[in-house]
Amino acid sequence: MIRTIPNLISLARLILVPVILNEIWDRRYGPALAWCFVAGASDALDGFLARRLNATSRVGAYLDPIADKLLLSGSYLVLGFDRVIPWWLTAIVFGRDAIILGFAAYAMLFTKIRDFRPSIWGKISTAVQILTILEILLARVSYWDRFPKWFENSLITLTIAATLWSAIHYAWTALRMLRSSQRAEV
Repeated sequence: MIRTIPNLISLARLILVPVILNEIWDRRYGPALAWCFVAGASDALDGFLARRLNATSRVGAYLDPIADKLLLSGSYLVLGFDRVIPWWLTAIVFGRDAIILGFAAYAMLFTKIRDFRPSIWGKISTAVQILTILEILLARVSYWDRFPKWFENSLITLTIAATLWSAIHYAWTALRMLRSSQRAEV
């Protein structure tokens, strides 16, 4: 029973996603930001407990990144629809994810490749995307209304650069993996 705790925490985070996205959509940025910190803490806690209790599972391996990706992508989508961020920024974030998912789907269907580890550039891109969302929410909380606009613009620029570089790196890595896989099959 105790070994299921990390999965239950991931499931709770997944259930929290629509709550956070609704808060963002309704422009209640303070509560949205608070719930984002709860989600972030639960992400750290479930990973810690999974390792500490030796309770890693296949369900957790899927549930954890799905909850993370839905929250992050959903935040960009809602902020893009609400015109808080430029729509093209949302398209860049989703485009990178489409490249990754497209390769994974192709590899699963047509090759024996099953190892889809995130790259350092993917991790950096995700971290920058998270920081940007947190800054955008924080800048819109009423008592942070003096947050400098240049800082937000700098984070958006950094998000664009990191996301595009990560997409290029994943595409290059995917092509190398596919070529290697084709050579191994011959």
